[in-house]
Amino acid sequence: MMTAQQLKNSILQRAIEGKLVEQRAEEGTAKELLKEIKLEKEKLVKEGKIKKSKPLQAITEDEIPFEIPDSWEWCKLGEIVFNRGQKKPDTTFCYIDIGSIDNIHQQLNVTENIIEPTKAPSRARKIVEMGDILYSTVRPYLHNMCIVNRDFSHEPIASTGFATLTCTSGIFNKFLFYYLLSPEFDRYANSNENAKGVAYPAINDGRLYNSLVPLPPLSEQHRIVAKIEELLPLVDQYDKAYSQLTVLNEKFPQDMKKSILQYAIEGKLVEQRAEEGTAKDLLKEINLEKEKLIKEGKIKKSKPLPPITEDEIPFDIPEGWEWVRFEDYTLYTTDYVANGSFKSLRENVKTFKNKEYAILVKTQDFANNFTNDLTYTNKEGYEFLQKSRLYGGELMLSNIGASIGKAFIVPKLEHPMTLAPNSIMVKCLDEITTFYLRYLMLAYYGQNILKEFTAGTAMPKFSKTQLRSCILPIPPYQEQKRIVTKIEELMPLCDKLSKTK
Repeated sequence: MMTAQQLKNSILQRAIEGKLVEQRAEEGTAKELLKEIKLEKEKLVKEGKIKKSKPLQAITEDEIPFEIPDSWEWCKLGEIVFNRGQKKPDTTFCYIDIGSIDNIHQQLNVTENIIEPTKAPSRARKIVEMGDILYSTVRPYLHNMCIVNRDFSHEPIASTGFATLTCTSGIFNKFLFYYLLSPEFDRYANSNENAKGVAYPAINDGRLYNSLVPLPPLSEQHRIVAKIEELLPLVDQYDKAYSQLTVLNEKFPQDMKKSILQYAIEGKLVEQRAEEGTAKDLLKEINLEKEKLIKEGKIKKSKPLPPITEDEIPFDIPEGWEWVRFEDYTLYTTDYVANGSFKSLRENVKTFKNKEYAILVKTQDFANNFTNDLTYTNKEGYEFLQKSRLYGGELMLSNIGASIGKAFIVPKLEHPMTLAPNSIMVKCLDEITTFYLRYLMLAYYGQNILKEFTAGTAMPKFSKTQLRSCILPIPPYQEQKRIVTKIEELMPLCDKLSKTK
């Protein structure tokens, strides 16, 4: 899709090629106009109002960039403009420098820069009057250009960083202004051949005045400007719509991901099947596995949680699903635990080159996928974190600061690994229940459902204790499996949308 700037450039290009308005035989030709301009400039020279300009180079066929209508003429900029000369300020004046121009809208700033002659900058020299065109000749600021369109409280003096262009009576200043703003003139002024210098490449007066101008008859100049100024407000409207669409396009893949996850946890992503049983069946299996782990001394029996009330339920779920507490769905949940303070962790856990034991340290660097950017410790450091070992298959939740919202499943590990500070490790019944819980937590993060379990402003955080009472919508086991499959089918399509913009 064309951007607003590209559309504006297209309009200006069509204008200077004679394709924006029709030609009218009764309006005469540019050849006749150039004869009048030549006579006018000769008169001004005789009257001492302007200096005789240096001869301009003849136009060659190789220079001409595109065809123009028969009634138009190619001419040199120096043929159709002049400048009012320079002076050293001798009274209080209004200084116009490069920064005095809004280079987005090509207009003079409203605020005047009033300066006493004794404090005049060395570049404050160029005489300008109402209707003159100011064109910055320094390449980084080429669009710092405008038509002087208002009176000043004191005599205006412009910087020598401008070319000051006064149009002869046969040239409509707005037509020339739009030509200078066109991509065709930009290419000329920005070319390495014309813009010389290292720190601040600039086009000098000689090359500027030798630039080509496609000149229509005067009446057609006015009609071209009228058409441009009729179209530019529409371009501004298009720009606003384009910007809104760009924002929507940029947000759409992420919003789509959030919607997919929300549909999933509300039971709207896949259909329900009676033959797959109910979530109560799954919860019985989880409870049996927990009892086994308690008997084996691998986990402690947790304190009972209060029943779920109607006021806690955020949305409706299908029949066959169950609302449960976080702890009821998981086998166990572990905060970062070490045999000492975090200070002693920093003192005891160091990076070792042998990579014998791995440790997840920087949870702020978590992606929503496992990272291999790990720190390695020795056996002592590993034993120091003995209560936080990982074996692969656990769900890792970042629970503090800017990294809240990151969740990934630990893969089967090449090295023994210990849990990072500022994170929570969750063990579920199997891979399916773990993957479903991961997507459920990502949905909760996206919808701010976990906000009520998060404490702190500068560094928000939720703990295992706060998390265990969070309620979850749980479908039957086989439906979880189909939900996970559908999510993993759709998410790459969202990523593809992001890459195609």
